[in-house]
Amino acid sequence: MESSSEGVGGAGVEGGAVEDAARAGAVVPEAVRGAVATAPASLSPSRAGDFMQCPLLYRFRVIDRLPEKPSPAATRGTLVHAVLERLFDAPAAERTAPKARALVPGQWDRLRETRPELVELFADDPRGERLAGWLAEAEALVERWFTLEDPTRLEPAERELFVEAELESGLRLRGIIDRVDVAPTGEVRIVDYKTGKAPRPEYAEGALFQMKFYALVVWRLKNVIPRRLQLVYLGSGDVLTYDPVLADLERVERKLLALWEAIRQATETGDWRPRPTKLCGWCDHQAHCPEFGGTPPPYPLAVRAAESEGGAQGRMGPD
Repeated sequence: MESSSEGVGGAGVEGGAVEDAARAGAVVPEAVRGAVATAPASLSPSRAGDFMQCPLLYRFRVIDRLPEKPSPAATRGTLVHAVLERLFDAPAAERTAPKARALVPGQWDRLRETRPELVELFADDPRGERLAGWLAEAEALVERWFTLEDPTRLEPAERELFVEAELESGLRLRGIIDRVDVAPTGEVRIVDYKTGKAPRPEYAEGALFQMKFYALVVWRLKNVIPRRLQLVYLGSGDVLTYDPVLADLERVERKLLALWEAIRQATETGDWRPRPTKLCGWCDHQAHCPEFGGTPPPYPLAVRAAESEGGAQGRMGPD
């Protein structure tokens, strides 16, 4: 749930946002939300996007770990993702639109259990009218998916798959892939659900960045280039596909290495500059941003190079 889909939200746990952990079924404890600041050690598509959007936003989310209010749009996206994942637990013949809609209330209850802070989303809705409308919107997004794909003909190899790989440079990449389909011939398709609208053609490359990121990780882990990358936009009923080649993945790797070098330098110097855009109006950190007359909190790290992590070369499976 990134880019023009519905969610820029969630204070970051490095290597993956809080909402990513919740989507994977993990409870994000208070101790993690208030953890002592540490230097960046890995990169996910969300956090890469944060830095490209605004280095100061990246710092607030990854290093300072400033809290952010839950967003109705981002939370709806998390709920829809959970429903589409759980639907594949049922036999193929039972994967129907009514069945999927019926999963929404239960998955909403489960989401609230794992993320208690979500109760504040509808704290001012004593009669439940806004909540009912919000759940109806989630149900409509789930139902629209059936006009774009036929789940009775799909048997995903993986759902909500955590992947992690370390490049030769030492940069660790990680993230969660919504769905991985593997054809009988062995060809791999990576699928991502977006609850927003498809971007205009001139912005399609930005939307595909996340998918190429995942393709790079899979290639580095399995030495297999995914045959197809597929973005399913439930908000507008569009499907965007792209068939990557080796040169695509090599370009993405070079871009990520340059990005990580910029992050390393900012970490060393403590120089995280804001980059004003129209998205600033939705940022939770205006009180700390110089662009809005705010002052960032004291830099919580020593001004020195971050130490590199050791460990395995890569993983592909549960976090």
